[in-house]
Amino acid sequence: MRICLVSETWAPEINGVAHTLAQLSLELQARGMALQLIRPQPANGSASELTPGMQAELRVPGMAIPGYRAVRIGMPAGRRIQRLWQVQRPDVVYLATQGPLGWSARHAAKRLGIPLVAGWHTNFDHYCGDYGVPWLAPLLMRGLRHFHNGCQANLVPTRQQANDLAGHGFERLEVMGRGIDQERFSPGLRCAELRRSWGVDEHSPVALHVGRLAAEKNLTLLRETLHVMRSARPDMAQVIVGDGPARRSLEKALPEVHFTGFISPEDLARHYASADMFLFPSLSETWGNVVPEAMASGLAVVAYRHAAAAELIDSGVNGVTVTAGDAEAFRDAAVALCQQPARYAQMGRAAQLRSQTCRWPAIADKFLSVLQQAREIDHETTRPCRI
Repeated sequence: MRICLVSETWAPEINGVAHTLAQLSLELQARGMALQLIRPQPANGSASELTPGMQAELRVPGMAIPGYRAVRIGMPAGRRIQRLWQVQRPDVVYLATQGPLGWSARHAAKRLGIPLVAGWHTNFDHYCGDYGVPWLAPLLMRGLRHFHNGCQANLVPTRQQANDLAGHGFERLEVMGRGIDQERFSPGLRCAELRRSWGVDEHSPVALHVGRLAAEKNLTLLRETLHVMRSARPDMAQVIVGDGPARRSLEKALPEVHFTGFISPEDLARHYASADMFLFPSLSETWGNVVPEAMASGLAVVAYRHAAAAELIDSGVNGVTVTAGDAEAFRDAAVALCQQPARYAQMGRAAQLRSQTCRWPAIADKFLSVLQQAREIDHETTRPCRI
């Protein structure tokens, strides 16, 4: 099967979409699939470089997102896409973006009669509220519904997301979760030297947060939670891995927290394994790869009952989840857990076992199954939502 992937982002960019597509492409290549890639030209990349593993690649002009210069929005390129597909016609197209590039690829595929599968990777309606334009969310959802309902299938990461989108009139929904690299993330990478650099021994807790430091990540609650945890356990260490436009204000508000910025994949795995608890107050994710990464590293996760946490955490057994949006319950859960070392250690062990069920080969099997079904049905056929 020849598959064309259309995305605004790709490795080495650091985000959930790039990570998911990179893992899927490795699994697809191992199965002998022929892959094409359409994406924006990286700001520091050569137009002649071919992404490893790709049979063909089209890089289109892009524009940096304000505040995230490493991420570029692809400009419309319908004619160039159509020329590529007239020469090397894919069997199916996977749209990982609903931006201008995704729309132009969608139009080109429809003109040529190529089946389309789209992925829901971003909660755009949530971002509207975070960035001060909540009135835009209903208009945006109407446009997204039209985009997705013109595809043969739409992949969403959780049952919760599928139910929500079905309630908004989205059709032909299929649930496909995410995997975790069990070899990369492991409690065995725990590092006493790293913990000493944070000023703690094995008997003091370390609370960790990993993610982009931006408005949509609910950083106000993260800041408040870290403050009250430190009051309860003055001996604890607190570590934030990641970068973004909100980093400077967080550093001023949390002078005792260790901020690392972006770090290498190897260092990230060591940071996970060397902590004891993982705090994740965000509600903007469709999945949230950092949750299973933390679980695979043996951490007790405190999160809202949302996205990956809702799918993977049995609250009180392998982590703690609270009702989405209940900030007081989130803070209370984190404060209680940091004072119970035996409990968070037991939860961490259970979390690591649960993470072992998240395998990329199984995720790739699901992906290929949906793509194959898309080839076999007409785009006008209405199929029931699979939850």
